[in-house]
Amino acid sequence: MSDVTVVGSGSWGTALSMVLADNGHRVSLWSRSIEQVEAINQDRRNPKYVPDIVLPEGIKATADMAEALNNTEVVVVVVPTKAMRQVLPEIRKHLDKAVLFVHASKGIEPETNMRISEIIEEEIPEALRRGVVVLSGPSHAEEVCEKQPTTVTSACEDDELAREIQDLFMNNDFRVYTNPDVIGVEMGGALKNIIAIGAGMTAGLGFGDNAKAALMTRGLAEIARLGLKLGANPMTFAGLGGLGDLIVTCTSVHSRNWRAGYALGLGKSVQEVEKDLGMVVEGIRTTKAAYQLATKLNVEMPITEELYQVLFHDKPVNEAVAELMGRVKKQEVEDLKLGDPLNHLEP
Repeated sequence: MSDVTVVGSGSWGTALSMVLADNGHRVSLWSRSIEQVEAINQDRRNPKYVPDIVLPEGIKATADMAEALNNTEVVVVVVPTKAMRQVLPEIRKHLDKAVLFVHASKGIEPETNMRISEIIEEEIPEALRRGVVVLSGPSHAEEVCEKQPTTVTSACEDDELAREIQDLFMNNDFRVYTNPDVIGVEMGGALKNIIAIGAGMTAGLGFGDNAKAALMTRGLAEIARLGLKLGANPMTFAGLGGLGDLIVTCTSVHSRNWRAGYALGLGKSVQEVEKDLGMVVEGIRTTKAAYQLATKLNVEMPITEELYQVLFHDKPVNEAVAELMGRVKKQEVEDLKLGDPLNHLEP
């Protein structure tokens, strides 16, 4: 039994808290909302995010960060990327020993273009962290709460730490693999949200399975292209953190990124979409960050570029589709060098 703090009480933070509590761990679930804390502790429910799920007794919610971190051994950070710079200093302030950090969020920070593990390493001094592990993969929170079979990846360059988190979370419903490729797992998890917005748009426009399959396949090529440029292992993108996460996010109405894209395809504005969903759509900010990073590194990402124009410069969706379909002729596998998977041709 371990003392674990989960920072972030949205649907995914709640789902991971349930997995940990079911495994017998003592879980402190931190939330900014007093009302949410009271509902979880008194009614055993999180009414805003997973209202139909009864939460285990092993979860104790609190809005007091010092209380949440008291005696903790592992801190699981599950807040939106844009909240990381506000939450991490608050965590740092209340730590008096080194703990193992896990992040289960998926995004890239605009302007700095930093991955979340890099943000944690910048905000939390080495003396206060044993390491940073990424928990990612094809996993809708709603299905995890219902104890439906789910598989994810625990990624860390230190295999011992990756296996420690594997042991912490793994059970008969929640299977965890390990992977040393932190860059690949983080980039796969972040960039698939961009493609999911595009997949939702195709549905909103009334397009069928052909368009969806094309978008997902060429989207995966873009994800791998940028990931390889940053030093990722190409095989990661064929696994849970790449193709697996892409499939689940691009094909399900559970995905808020898909739902956002669908609404945009129907003609709603970005502002209307975010207001209607009432939750952070990570793919919107990640589109901006990925566009900036691809431009900086001279990596060709046409889907990301068109979505950036739609999201941030009000380009009509139909025009973006026309641009993608009218691009110059290409060879499908032009970016690959067979026999040398860690190298690739310049776009």
